[in-house]
Amino acid sequence: MANLGGIAPIAIAVGAGGFGLIAMLAVRTLLRDSRATKRLAAEQVSSLRALVDEYENLIAGNRELTVLWTEQEDGQARVLGQAASVLPIGRPPQSVLNLHSWLPPSQANRLARHIEDLRLHGQSFSTSIETNDGRVVRASGWVMGGATALRLRPAFSQPNAERDSSTEDMDSARAILALLSKPAFLRDQDDQLIYANPAYLALARTLGWGGEGETPELLDAKRLADHLKRCDATDQPVSLPLDLGRQGKFELIEFPVGQGRAGYLRPSGAMAAEPPPPESGITHIAGIIDALGTPIAIFNAKRELVQFNQAYARLWNLDPRFLVLGLDERAILDKLRTEGQLPNQVDYHTWRTRHLESYARKEPFEAEPWHLPDGRTIKVISAPAGAQGGVIYVFEDLTERLKLESTNKAFTNVLRETINALTEAVAVFGTNGRLTLSNPQLSKLWRVPMNELGANPHIDQIAEASGRAIPEDGASIWRDLKRGIIDLNPTRTDQTGRINRSDGRLVDYAITRLPDGQTMMTFLDVTESAGYSKVLKERNDALVAADRLKDAFVENVSYELRSPLTNIIGFSDFLAEAEGENLNPRQREYLDYIRASSVTLAVLIDNILDLASVDAGIAELNPEPQDVTSLVEKARAGLTASLHDLSGEPPNLVIDIEPSLPEFVADGTRIVQVLYNLLSNAARFSPPGGEIRLTVGHRAGRMLFVIEDEGPGLTDEMKSAILTRLDTTQASGRQRGAGLALSIVRTFVNLHGGTISAERREPKGSRIIVNLPLDSAVAGVAE
Repeated sequence: MANLGGIAPIAIAVGAGGFGLIAMLAVRTLLRDSRATKRLAAEQVSSLRALVDEYENLIAGNRELTVLWTEQEDGQARVLGQAASVLPIGRPPQSVLNLHSWLPPSQANRLARHIEDLRLHGQSFSTSIETNDGRVVRASGWVMGGATALRLRPAFSQPNAERDSSTEDMDSARAILALLSKPAFLRDQDDQLIYANPAYLALARTLGWGGEGETPELLDAKRLADHLKRCDATDQPVSLPLDLGRQGKFELIEFPVGQGRAGYLRPSGAMAAEPPPPESGITHIAGIIDALGTPIAIFNAKRELVQFNQAYARLWNLDPRFLVLGLDERAILDKLRTEGQLPNQVDYHTWRTRHLESYARKEPFEAEPWHLPDGRTIKVISAPAGAQGGVIYVFEDLTERLKLESTNKAFTNVLRETINALTEAVAVFGTNGRLTLSNPQLSKLWRVPMNELGANPHIDQIAEASGRAIPEDGASIWRDLKRGIIDLNPTRTDQTGRINRSDGRLVDYAITRLPDGQTMMTFLDVTESAGYSKVLKERNDALVAADRLKDAFVENVSYELRSPLTNIIGFSDFLAEAEGENLNPRQREYLDYIRASSVTLAVLIDNILDLASVDAGIAELNPEPQDVTSLVEKARAGLTASLHDLSGEPPNLVIDIEPSLPEFVADGTRIVQVLYNLLSNAARFSPPGGEIRLTVGHRAGRMLFVIEDEGPGLTDEMKSAILTRLDTTQASGRQRGAGLALSIVRTFVNLHGGTISAERREPKGSRIIVNLPLDSAVAGVAE
């Protein structure tokens, strides 16, 4: 224990020393890392300061002023750039914020409002302002995170500015003339042709002037010399009439551009008033661009707008106060994006960068069409503006064309589907004799495979294929049809005919000349329909023959029956008068039956003869004023004479005639027949002792005869057919008729211009209404 007590202090001392050593090493390590971190931070701060200095020097080196308001500087403005580019010479950069010192009051107030909206509401702007010394300055403001910026720079085009733009003018003119559809050219300062657009070269080749790679003059030497002399004597456009024979008459217009001249030809029919004198070559080119209906915009190498036409402004619906010369293309794109007039893009900045690659291209380039949110489709073509750089944009609205193409495609598909659905076989041949259109029925009818027809074969190839399928006459038929296809005579007429093939098929064909010079052939297999037509014709001939036999039979039988019937009626009347007192009741009853049956038979014969005359078309009416009461009495007398045919108790006939009836003009004999037949029919279907009522009246210029009975009545089918029950032989009744009586009724009522209808009575019975005009002669219906 004494040894342990001596070791304890030593152990404590050693442990404390070790801990101190470790702590010292840790502190030295922390100090070393801290110095390295500070050194690295200092280097990064130095690099950032150097980068900021480079950016500030870059901005200061441009001919513009940039004003920055940041949060770190408590809203104090920081001005970068060359003050002399915007302010009068000798002014310090900070004086740019004293707007009234270098701007007119109206311009200063307008710019101050824009700056206030920018700093307070974050509203970006881009506008042009005019300084006190007459210069035009472009002012643009935008927001950058927590800071705002204002950039001031001289506009591209300055009033009264004189600059040597001859080279730029010539390059721009060359690029623009290349896009014109009219013949156009350029001359250098020595009056030599240095450029001709494709339209000019095509015109020269048509005239047979110049060889490959040459740019020929369109004037002869003397006339060219006189024309150039006139051009050298003035800086105004010079025009010259030009007659190019078959190519027509033109007006040659030539005007100064840079150190040379440009010219173009326009048809004399389109000559307008003399254009106003241009201020310069680029101004005249601007007039040409503005006259075009195609939207065009030209930007220089700095991406500044140097020229555009009204079609471009209308295409994008840009405000004239915004769309001014000198405007950066990026500002235009940003505005169009804000207004929803650019294609929807996930990464707009990447898309804009690709679009601005046009400035680096050396050849014309057509981008993918722009599909705008408003439904329009725009084609964009970019081309270099000249040796100094820049881009010419040509835009074309494809919306209507795409709609027409879509409509035409849909129409073509519908037309093809329609042709394929036809039962006729269709073949359309071009002027070269090749098949341009067909349907599956053609393959089926002529047994030619669809893959051969789809290869647009010549008609001779179709003849060969048809000859293999139908060896007997397939090839010869198509050789005969070929004459109608290859006939290019403008006065030829369409052809139709029928082909009787060796396999027994009958084919109707038609050859029709189309307006575009092609020929359409249609084929229809009529084998079955022709067989049906033959059968129907045979049956029709048989029906006609039977009808003639029926007419002859009716005529002969009717006249043959009338003579013996007249004898029977005469002898029965004689017996009734001469031996009437000597006959017992049974004999008298038999005699009455003979007389009634004879009368009924006589009526049937008369009806047969009347029907025969109607069928022959010789039935006529004899209209004259009639006594309605007398007509009714005659019909009742005829009915009374025929009642002996009925079994059981005869019906009770009740007649009700309206007093003071108007004059009735009709054929009396026919009206008596109509009433007698209707009353007889009612008597047959009435129960024994039933009531039959005949009512006569008039209404609205018509005469009405109404016959009512107490028979079984009409079913719905009978009512819809009107008198069908009365005509059928299956109807129940005490006496069956042949249906001739009612046929006569309908015929005579129609001849008088009247109508007949039938309806059910409640609780039983039927009602027949005959409606006749008061004057059938005036109605003009008698035949």
